[in-house]
Amino acid sequence: MKRTFLLTAALVIALLLPACQSGPAPLPAPETDPASQFGVDLNINMTTIDGFLGRDDVAYRDVRMLFDPADYAAIGGDADLSRTIEGFKIVPYPYLGTLQALPVAGAYEGKTLFDVQWNADGSVASASPNYQESLRILEELFPKDRAVFLMCGGGGYAGMTKTLLLHLGWEETLLYNIGANWEYDGAHDLELIVYPENAADDNIYATWRADYAYIDFDRLHPEE
Repeated sequence: MKRTFLLTAALVIALLLPACQSGPAPLPAPETDPASQFGVDLNINMTTIDGFLGRDDVAYRDVRMLFDPADYAAIGGDADLSRTIEGFKIVPYPYLGTLQALPVAGAYEGKTLFDVQWNADGSVASASPNYQESLRILEELFPKDRAVFLMCGGGGYAGMTKTLLLHLGWEETLLYNIGANWEYDGAHDLELIVYPENAADDNIYATWRADYAYIDFDRLHPEE
């Protein structure tokens, strides 16, 4: 009788254990949409992202500046970071590495963690750290042990970030360019600029809502 009870208990535990251990479904492997100019992922993008939020195995990164000097309004975009998506940490690409040529005027030309030389085909020719902490900062902000979802306004900054990380040794199987937040129409908006109904009132810049990675270049140690 005792042996039968133990066998039955073991069977019940064996049947229940997978259910207890089950987590989110595995992510689809990164796959570039052939129709995307910036290499946006075919499966995880602004259309599907709501179904992939809140996962412990993903680091969510919005790589736009809070206030970008580039004239994105000229191409129908928004230079100010008016909104992001819940759960995304803001890590501006223009502070990480030299920009590729942009289709708009006024691009950021200030300090960066890496001096990046770009090939004509959009690949990285070289990436030299400007500070002793440069690589450490990237490794902490873009963890190598889980998937990283990269989002920006139109797809360009996310593509540059992914290309730079790949050049520096990140695994391609863990990096996703999920595209352009300007196209997002999901249910998890996080507004960073509030536009009053009365046009005479000033906008409210709710930057305190942002999970923002502040890089203080003046306190870093330049490479010799």
